[in-house]
Amino acid sequence: MNQFAKLNQQYIGGVWRDGSSKKTLTDKNPYNGKVIADFKMASLSDLDEAYRAAAAAQKIWAEVNPFEKRAILERAITWIEQNEADITEIIIDELGGTHLKAFIEIMLVKSFVKEASTYPLRMTGEILPSTVDGKENRLYRIPAGVVGVISPFNFPFNLSMRSVAPALACGNGVVLKPHDDTPIMGGTLIAKIFEEAGIPKGLLNVIVADIGEIGDAFVEHPIPRIISFTGSEGVGRHIGGVAGRCLKKAILELGGNSALIVLEDADLQTAINAAVFSRFAHQGQVCMCSNRILVQRSIYGKFLDKFVSQVSKLKAGDPRDPQTDLGPLINQRQADTFSRQVQKGIDEGARTVLRGKVEGNVASPTIFVDVKPDMWIAQNEMFGPAVCVIPFDTPQDAIRIANDSPYGLSGAIHTQDVEYGAELAKQIESGMVHVNDGTINDDPLIAFGGEKASGVGRLNGKWALEEFTTLKWVSVQHKTRHYPFEVAVPKAS
Repeated sequence: MNQFAKLNQQYIGGVWRDGSSKKTLTDKNPYNGKVIADFKMASLSDLDEAYRAAAAAQKIWAEVNPFEKRAILERAITWIEQNEADITEIIIDELGGTHLKAFIEIMLVKSFVKEASTYPLRMTGEILPSTVDGKENRLYRIPAGVVGVISPFNFPFNLSMRSVAPALACGNGVVLKPHDDTPIMGGTLIAKIFEEAGIPKGLLNVIVADIGEIGDAFVEHPIPRIISFTGSEGVGRHIGGVAGRCLKKAILELGGNSALIVLEDADLQTAINAAVFSRFAHQGQVCMCSNRILVQRSIYGKFLDKFVSQVSKLKAGDPRDPQTDLGPLINQRQADTFSRQVQKGIDEGARTVLRGKVEGNVASPTIFVDVKPDMWIAQNEMFGPAVCVIPFDTPQDAIRIANDSPYGLSGAIHTQDVEYGAELAKQIESGMVHVNDGTINDDPLIAFGGEKASGVGRLNGKWALEEFTTLKWVSVQHKTRHYPFEVAVPKAS
């Protein structure tokens, strides 16, 4: 058994223990249904204990020398490197990720923790002038306090760590709630990493809980000042509403419906390679996936023939097989939802030039043509291996179609004229656009986030440093200041 399958407990106050809820969670392999681990879930009292432990430990952590904070984060990277083989195994078993997916996710995690390790030495302030004579204005960057993190199932190791590592590095305490389908990769493994790295007990807490039991308490609890959520638009809207009512900051990284645009002067094979990866990476369970591929009409037929040929060669099946390109969707519910979405596209009048099958949780690729931009499959995110290939006449038509979506996360443009591509990219209503590349990109130094229904806030680099801290103004009056309504002091006789 993989060593991480033993991480089937809550991590609260620096102690591994069972939750006090009467409910249990069975963590299963999405490919073969085998049980990985069973969890006794957390209750409301466990959640309260976790937040209180984080608040108490945060006061200790705030006094730790920033160089020691950096050293702890660097030790976390070393521990990940020493355990990469086992981490790969649990990504395959718990997520249904392929070997390639595991390699990419682990690489991203190490990069994000490395960037976060610089934050303790970047908690700098400044001295600013004042309109008042003799006043010195000092601006301090300080931790927000305690951060609540809720992570998804698709890239749980990376998307949990992308908030947890910078939040800790900025001096905060953290309570992490992973997705029910990935409690180890998105939760308890991260607790183990930082425990081994040497953070103070109680600073990071992981609770595996049933949302039906804890309700909105994770967000409503009075201790956390920031809630970082990655997941679906619907849940994100709810969390944002609850956080707003409670006057907390919400960082929301939600869904996408990215468009990859291929102009007639593009390098065709490069565009096809980018499109195949951008749609079918991790079975299409990536928020940045290109749900829509827009191809200029003059090259549409040629592109489609080669694209269908290349996609048809992708192998779906057992993620343990190194030759597998597409593993399973995360669970039966997602597989059923994906099947209904494909059928909805057909019912609307779209035609499939490649029709995949859904066997168990494994889905092979589907390619739609004759898709109208206002069809459901073109307007919404399909979290599975299906794609719409849509022709356009002029670049402005492509921009109009790309923007005709409630989402605005990522996008891509392929053209030989990169400066023209960059100008078009500015017109796309999304947080990220990549010229002559795919829609799936993440970089620890660059602002990551969406527009419209794709979210609020920016993570990575200096933007994460800003998101997980607050500013405090301290002024010092060096000269006596005179105020209105002063009482005159009588002179001595």
